Amino acid sequence: MLIVGLTGSIGMGKSTVAARFRALGIGVLDADAVVHDLYRGQAVAPIEAAFPGASNGGVVDRPKLAALLATDRDGFRRLESIVHPLVRAAERAFLDEQAARGAQLAVLEIPLLFETGGDKLVDTIVVVSASAEAQRRRVLERLGMSADRFDQIVARQLPDAEKRRRADFIVDTNGSFSETEAQVDTLVRTLTGRDGSAYQRYWASPLD
Repeated sequence: MLIVGLTGSIGMGKSTVAARFRALGIGVLDADAVVHDLYRGQAVAPIEAAFPGASNGGVVDRPKLAALLATDRDGFRRLESIVHPLVRAAERAFLDEQAARGAQLAVLEIPLLFETGGDKLVDTIVVVSASAEAQRRRVLERLGMSADRFDQIVARQLPDAEKRRRADFIVDTNGSFSETEAQVDTLVRTLTGRDGSAYQRYWASPLD
């Protein structure tokens, strides 16, 4: 099984690319969706313990957490130490499931793939990219997004140029949806049949 690390900065079109992988019958795990689930479940208690007042009604209150992090120099590191191991566990379970069903390809969609060291745990890296102008326009169209918030998010992410440099494959989303989907179709044909070693080396659950 070949593990594909799918990444790209905010607003670059990762969701569109991931949706095309799924439409082609390839399993995709969205790390952001995993975090959303954790913020409603397993991560609530440890986050509340580390950041009192960050939860409300049994779920992590993202605006409250963001406000607490804004005044805590070490906050992001502590939050990551709580969340990242839980995300890794979900990724392992997903990959075990894909391997058990005999999948040839499995995709981990991880926005902070390079920033968290996840690039070392996959067989090949696909970076989704677009122009800075397109990125900014797309993100600022989102409900509740401000220019300041956008700039803060981008500042915590590896620059797009560096991600492109470290990519094995790049999907350019400046064009139409159909053009983007055609790139993914070509990519899947290229990757299908390739052998991968990352699952056995880093992910395979030990035998009981």
